[in-house]
Amino acid sequence: MRRGAHGNPSPTPAVQAITVAVVRFDLSKSIPPLQASFNGHHPMNFSDTIANLKSASAFDLYRLRAAIDRVLDQPGWMVAVQTRLRIGQTVDYFDPPTNRSHAGQILELRRKQAVVLDVATQKRWLISYAAINLDGADVEIREQPPQGLGRNEIGIGDVVGFIDRNHQQRSGRIVRLNDKTVTLHCGQQQWRVSYGLLHRVLDSSAVSGEVLELEVLDQNENAGSVGRDE
Repeated sequence: MRRGAHGNPSPTPAVQAITVAVVRFDLSKSIPPLQASFNGHHPMNFSDTIANLKSASAFDLYRLRAAIDRVLDQPGWMVAVQTRLRIGQTVDYFDPPTNRSHAGQILELRRKQAVVLDVATQKRWLISYAAINLDGADVEIREQPPQGLGRNEIGIGDVVGFIDRNHQQRSGRIVRLNDKTVTLHCGQQQWRVSYGLLHRVLDSSAVSGEVLELEVLDQNENAGSVGRDE
């Protein structure tokens, strides 16, 4: 990576461009331009953005996150979202822990957050206005790793497949996203499998209980590992 005059890494062009865009929004304190940006909004290509950020340094990402957090704290953004919401409205919102979108019904509009009723679970959640996907943005991130599936490509509840160390094809539903592996529910068992060993499953019905009894495999979480949780 290129370094600046004082020996510190210089931000990559991609990070500079994104940071400049964020800072420009940060300098705009009036609400009308923010509302206009929603009306003429062009959804971001998250896959391209993530690909560009892979060449960034830790400081680049830290600085960018600080700028984004400051922008999101501006009241204008919350007002711009609130004006497009109403009680009883069904919206899609993004949930970071599960890394996927969920459908929810607006129950209450608070000053900084909204209360939604998750359509699938019927649970109530307090979410940030920024998490609501009003413009129907494509939230899928396609990382195209050398093999397997990327950490940002999958979410809790997705059905994926893998080949175990006995060369048997298996499939399961993701119940946890770990640093190096995912935890899968396969029939009556749980497995931990590296991201690099996963593939998409077209027929999700293949997940229903088709698990053979095998000896316990290596349960470490190193890259390329696959193991069964007892």
